[in-house]
Amino acid sequence: STSLLLPKFAFILLIWNRLDDTQQNNEKETYENIPGQSKITFLLQAIRNTTAAEEARQMAAVLLRRLLSSAFDEVYPALPSDVQTAIKSELLMIIQMETQSSMRKKVCDIAAELARNLIDEDGNNQWPEGLKFLFDSVSSQNVGLREAALHIFWNFPGIFGNQQQHYLDVIKRMLVQCMQDQDHPSIRTLSARATAAFILANEHNVALFKHFADLLPGFLQAVNDSCYQNDDSVLKSLVEIADTVPKYLRPHLEATLQLSLKLCADTSLNNMQRQLALEVIVTLSETAAAMLRKHTNIVAQTIPQMLAMMVDLEEDEDWANADELEDDDFDSNAVAGESALDRMACGLGGKLVLPMIKEHIMQMLQNPDWKYRHAGLMALSAIGEGCHQQMEGILNEIVNFVLLFLQDPHPRVRYARCHGTQYKAKSFAESVVDGTNEQVIAWAQLQIPTRSKHSRQIIGAGEMVISYVSPNGEIDARKSNRFISGESQTLAKVRILIQKGTKLVLEQVVTSIASVADTAEEKFVPYYDLFMPSLKHIVENAVQKELRLLRGKTIECISLIGLAVGKEKFMQDASDVMQLLLKTQTDFNDMEDDDPQISYMISAWARMCKILGKEFQQYLPVVMGPLMKTAAIKPEVALLDTQDMENMSDDDGWEFVNLGDQQSFGIKTAGLEEKSTACQMLVCYAKELKEGFVEYTEQVVKLMVPLLKFYFHERVRVAAAESMPLLLECARVRGPEYLTQMWHFMCDALIKAIGTEPDSDVLSEIMHSFAKCIEVMGDGCLNNEHFEELGGILKAKLEEHFKNQELRQVKRQDEDYDEQVEESLQDEDDNDVYILTKVSDILHSIFSSYKEKVLPWFEQLLPLIVNLICPHRPWPDRQWGLCIFDDVIEHCSPASFKYAEYFLRPMLQYVCDNSPEVRQAAAYGLGVMAQYGGDNYRPFCTEALPLLVRVIQAADSRTKENINATENCISAVGKMMKFKPDCVNVDEVLPHWLSWLPLHEDKEEAVQTFSYLCDLIESNHPIVLGPNNTNLPKIFKIIADGEMHEAIKHEDPCAKRLANVVRQVQTSGGLWTECVGQLSLEQQGAIQELLNSA
Repeated sequence: STSLLLPKFAFILLIWNRLDDTQQNNEKETYENIPGQSKITFLLQAIRNTTAAEEARQMAAVLLRRLLSSAFDEVYPALPSDVQTAIKSELLMIIQMETQSSMRKKVCDIAAELARNLIDEDGNNQWPEGLKFLFDSVSSQNVGLREAALHIFWNFPGIFGNQQQHYLDVIKRMLVQCMQDQDHPSIRTLSARATAAFILANEHNVALFKHFADLLPGFLQAVNDSCYQNDDSVLKSLVEIADTVPKYLRPHLEATLQLSLKLCADTSLNNMQRQLALEVIVTLSETAAAMLRKHTNIVAQTIPQMLAMMVDLEEDEDWANADELEDDDFDSNAVAGESALDRMACGLGGKLVLPMIKEHIMQMLQNPDWKYRHAGLMALSAIGEGCHQQMEGILNEIVNFVLLFLQDPHPRVRYARCHGTQYKAKSFAESVVDGTNEQVIAWAQLQIPTRSKHSRQIIGAGEMVISYVSPNGEIDARKSNRFISGESQTLAKVRILIQKGTKLVLEQVVTSIASVADTAEEKFVPYYDLFMPSLKHIVENAVQKELRLLRGKTIECISLIGLAVGKEKFMQDASDVMQLLLKTQTDFNDMEDDDPQISYMISAWARMCKILGKEFQQYLPVVMGPLMKTAAIKPEVALLDTQDMENMSDDDGWEFVNLGDQQSFGIKTAGLEEKSTACQMLVCYAKELKEGFVEYTEQVVKLMVPLLKFYFHERVRVAAAESMPLLLECARVRGPEYLTQMWHFMCDALIKAIGTEPDSDVLSEIMHSFAKCIEVMGDGCLNNEHFEELGGILKAKLEEHFKNQELRQVKRQDEDYDEQVEESLQDEDDNDVYILTKVSDILHSIFSSYKEKVLPWFEQLLPLIVNLICPHRPWPDRQWGLCIFDDVIEHCSPASFKYAEYFLRPMLQYVCDNSPEVRQAAAYGLGVMAQYGGDNYRPFCTEALPLLVRVIQAADSRTKENINATENCISAVGKMMKFKPDCVNVDEVLPHWLSWLPLHEDKEEAVQTFSYLCDLIESNHPIVLGPNNTNLPKIFKIIADGEMHEAIKHEDPCAKRLANVVRQVQTSGGLWTECVGQLSLEQQGAIQELLNSA
């Protein structure tokens, strides 16, 4: 059978690339069905057969490399040892005999792949003949063999395995010798690329960087020479070094920067080469900003180069009136220059960049050539994020100057001006609106002509409106209300555009209306009838394929307006809208996977759910099928070597991550955003419908639990985590057995996700959800194995927290340390502290559920928590360490006293700490100590009282930053009088305590204090009521102020008790008149509100 297969096999290789997809799939199936060992034999025979067509031999080489890359363990080890030896010998022989350069490279790729797989777990190279071939070939007089050796080493720089250190000087000599070969440019280029690959493969070996530092001048020369031979491969290697190991460049950083600047400025090179040269400098501004900031001369020379690129624009007479928006040409100099400027400003900071660029931009804005004015405005936008702080002080000057371009004769300059305003609105949300409100509105009005031929101008104005009312994508009702309140003229223009606009204009207009409605909320009600009929008309009639995006955006707009104006107003159209959505939904299965309507529909259904509430439940059978289908999308992924990746890089929708060793992970991103949206909408349904969603909890939890490991998209994992406690809440109605089964299904996965999640933002969400789940499930939800695994994970998180702090201290000693580095270290610290808060959340949920039973388990974490509250630790550590001990006292007393030696002294000391956050945590702990702590804590209550009073009576105790800590101190004093009255002199303290009321910032502690106040009043305490009830007017003021500050929760029993106190006084006419007479009108209204609601 083998002899019959061979001719067929050779034929497949020959015609493979000429077949259509169906034919290729058939032949691939034939190929795949051949046993792996036979494949190796066939492929080697095909490669060796020099009489065969070159195309067939090259295809055989590609397939053999892929086979070794993807299925080595299944195929090669099973071969007899003599066959393995023959394969290795034959590969080396073919390389030596091959005359075609491209074919030789492909065989070298096979040899490198085989070598990669023949390094065992201990780093032993099991192909010594391969290493000998490498040494012999690199010294050969045959240029082809020297190229082959360098190509293999470039492809697999780890080929020396655990002998690398032994051969280090030999490797270095080999590379230096080849880099100095003046007669053969290809050898110099290959040796430079191999050097880069070797450095990148050893990215953590700082000693190796120093040892190989003297190769850099030769490497930079190779970068220069290869560029002028129209080869940018070495330049790309330099970009990789700048990205991954920038410190390797430090000894020759000036030379690296000068070369990059020279190449970028040389217009004889092609655009891609110039952009790559700029990319070296820009990448260094991100990966080694502190190092680059020392070379201000280079930065100052780079900025004009970026601006010059931004001027490289083409004339396009139809640009202003186009009805199809083309994607930005990311290969163009203008886009590359703008992106580089944005990144460099963010990387190096505005303090350095703004003074260097300001004069250049001002000159460009005064240039008679529209391209310079356009580039100047776009540059002003590009530096907005990075120069945010520095520009804030001169913002009004900038805005007023930019206003001059409102009437610029060139449409692209006017559009750039809109774009610039949009960017400023995002970057300087408060400052722009507060300082230049009227101008922004005027701009929008002037830029919305009612003739739709001005497509780009209208789009620019629409984008500006969105950025104005919704900077950074976050709702700002105040700004939207300003926009809406006096702008019926603008909205009237918008209405005309809806009725007469072209597709592109309509897409922008409905997006702008949606943004305004979303932010204005109920203030949009007067304009509802102005827009809704036209929007419904678009959805009904925009059914052509080219109008899918418009229809999707209009569906989004309608649902956002409905959410904004509320159920009462929207109900007049709700039925029609639901029918339109249902009709679209029935066509859902016929939609193409990339139909833009899908994601808009999914989001619109969720908004309708929020509007209709429980009434939406009837639509779930229609909605859930397509939603689950979208949420279950599985992306196409592939593990590829560099050559395969380069072949696929032009294929739309693929993104790649370099894994090193010439390997990349590829993922086709189509459908990922839709999947993310669908998962978020499932969370929305569970949250809104609660037990009404119970029918779907099983299928949703089966979908969501595996998605905790969906590492291709952060928001999918976040949605999966958020869904867990919500699904448990939904499932409660089915009874404890069903609930427990569901919890068992998700519990292991949640705990493992906490241990393995790589992204800190996602990790915090998973930890928060896990804590919520424990609160829902309560005592008994974790078994011994869960506790053991969780304990290990939390211990590791705390140890990592301390280690990261130490690493940041090391970075502060670095020679490149400066204030910008400190800012980034502070950001890292904030992220670490946020994870610490989630550790606290989890422990809180466990303590509140398990009480003192969990203390033996907690002891493994105790030394780490004690370390958090040491005096030398930063205040957030001490704050959250105290919070954890607060929970121990609150939920595990009186047994908590066993650990008092660790926390009691620090708690008493920290109640007077300089940090208000630490004072608050300490004060809360002293309060729960009095409330729950038991007799052992009595003497410490007595000791704590004067410390608490000192904090309360401090001159600045009521300032904004101190008020929460002070209120916790007041509450703690109240708890001591209520729960440990024999430890304090109640009669002496009580008048002071009354004078400190009410609490209004810390709502939970406010309830505690009002509850105690009710106890005192209801027991007719003489000090509280005063002689002949003379204190009652003062008590009325306390109650009124509490109501005004929303410190009294109407659903809380305490509200009813307070209302009863007021009603009792109401029955005694004179006293009532006296009490009410001493209240302001606002306070009287608050008392009435309390009586009406409680």
